[in-house]
Amino acid sequence: MAPVFSKNIDERPEPYKAEVQGNLPSWLQGTLLRNGPGIFTVGETTYNHWFDGMAIMHSFTFKNGEVTYRSRYLRGDTYQANMAAKRIVVSEMGTMAYPDPSKNFIVKAITFLNHTVPDFTDNGASNFIKYGNDYYATSETNYIRKIDPVTLETQEKVDYLKYIAVNMVTSHPHYDKEGNAFNIGTSIAEKGKTKYTLFKVPAVSETDKAKKGPALKNVEVICTVPCRSLLTPSYYHSFGMTDNYFIFIEQPFKLDILKMATAYMRGVNWASCLKYHPEDNTLIHLIDRKTGKQVETKYYTGAMIVYHHVNAFEIDGHVVFDVIAYDDNSLYEMFYLNNLKENAEVHNESYSKPTYRRFALPLQSDKGAEVGEDLVKIKCTTASAVKEKDGKLMCQAEVLCEGFALPRINYDINSKRHRFVYGNCVETSAVATQITKFDTETKQMVKWSEDNCWPSEPVFIPRPNGETEDDGVVLTSVINSNPGKSGFILLLDGKTFKEVARAYVNTELHKDMHGFFIPHGN
Repeated sequence: MAPVFSKNIDERPEPYKAEVQGNLPSWLQGTLLRNGPGIFTVGETTYNHWFDGMAIMHSFTFKNGEVTYRSRYLRGDTYQANMAAKRIVVSEMGTMAYPDPSKNFIVKAITFLNHTVPDFTDNGASNFIKYGNDYYATSETNYIRKIDPVTLETQEKVDYLKYIAVNMVTSHPHYDKEGNAFNIGTSIAEKGKTKYTLFKVPAVSETDKAKKGPALKNVEVICTVPCRSLLTPSYYHSFGMTDNYFIFIEQPFKLDILKMATAYMRGVNWASCLKYHPEDNTLIHLIDRKTGKQVETKYYTGAMIVYHHVNAFEIDGHVVFDVIAYDDNSLYEMFYLNNLKENAEVHNESYSKPTYRRFALPLQSDKGAEVGEDLVKIKCTTASAVKEKDGKLMCQAEVLCEGFALPRINYDINSKRHRFVYGNCVETSAVATQITKFDTETKQMVKWSEDNCWPSEPVFIPRPNGETEDDGVVLTSVINSNPGKSGFILLLDGKTFKEVARAYVNTELHKDMHGFFIPHGN
């Protein structure tokens, strides 16, 4: 029996000691935070889209062979306003909120103005990010919400716009070994220009530790990339990073700013202003991390939609990057709650299965190369980059596998060449019943599944001083719809993908988005 995705989830703020079966490794000490939508109905109103639901945060703390679980709603301004009104009054991407019909003209006028120049939600239900020493619940708007990673209590609201001109920001930053965070956001019509801004949030120095205020106050702009069309910036969910470069994909999945401004008046949601243009190509921007400048060579590929980058690395004068790509925008459509009810257990004919694609970008464009020549000269991939008349390189990916989503690697080797990737099997539906370990060299997959169980995105935790890339454990929270059974957190051996232990949390878990592991001591 499939789980019900539109049901409100009860929070469990008091710590609960889970029932462990198996032996937890003694080195596993830390907390896995997971985030996702958990409230779908307020009073008589219901969200249209699963991504819109109000956030509920979960924590699984591993300490001395025990697991403690708790969950709590993110009590941001959106939550407070909706609960006070006993109806949904803050709009989300897939759900436009309208004032109570009994409200007076002034309330309606203010609501209208708030939607013309959107004042976005602070409902951070997508992921957690770390800036400096602080943790934030985040979606992709200009608001993030600081949280206490131990108690899951909601703390102050932070507006990116106070520190840097970005209206939308990804919930998938990159981090380096020093604790610096890197992210990218879209600046809409700022000084007449729409652009993508790559920025760095520095790690907190010893002198800054005593100072109050978010680490964002020290933000540094690395570079800006002009948008190829002023009023229709590309939507993106993540980006790539190597030791020396950033990879930003400007895909033909575009947000129409003018349509967004009139959406409320027209009675449509903001998501309807997001359109895929399969007739356009996809630009691949390669940016030098040291200079903040784009490399001279121009790269592009055919139309595609990428939500998640897997990893990127440099090898013999090339930048190689892996992504999970879709051929259309049906993924977002599938998560409208009406569609989820219909398709939870059946194969959906309109479902577009993602492919794991590897691209290779030659760093030195050989000036003497013939038009039509493939400039990729490395053996580890069949991806190509063919020189065109205007000197641009048309890139074709190597497809490593299909039906794979929510990729995670051993983040200790982020920006370096990786071999193993952990993710969800989504062969027939975006709602996964299996997780898998994929070997990019042999193309072999090892899978885990159990009857009537729905695992989340898997998160790999490396063993301290581990000897190999896959030396560690994989954590996944599992929805369990077997009668009389509760949800559980599952630990699999990173090498063999066999079960090491599980811990039942005595409550039902639900589908979520992304997870973030905080090692003990951080």
